Amino acid sequence: MPAHEKINYVEYPTRNLPATKAFFQATFGWRFTDYGPDYAAFANEGLDGGFFSAEMSARSDSGSALIVFYSAQLEDTLAKVEAAGGEIVKPIFSFPGGRRFHFVEPGGNEFAVWSH
Repeated sequence: MPAHEKINYVEYPTRNLPATKAFFQATFGWRFTDYGPDYAAFANEGLDGGFFSAEMSARSDSGSALIVFYSAQLEDTLAKVEAAGGEIVKPIFSFPGGRRFHFVEPGGNEFAVWSH
């Protein structure tokens, strides 16, 4: 049961729904439920959500929120992102508390991955 007044779901636009789904399936092993040709939902990935077809995408440099994944093996995750067609837009860098990198998936959305 969803928690009262807590973040429950996130939706992202994508300029290429099939490519976005293929990327997250290959990189993180996600499974999707399609709801028509323009929407696909994911569940049990830390936060449930979905992608919808749109002309826009979410990028932090244009004011979008940034979803950040955690990885115990940052370099391995970076390699998986690249192998699945992700574009590294900020290579691994240090910040107080750890290291991280940012990537853009084939549908145009920016995400980040961090590690200790």
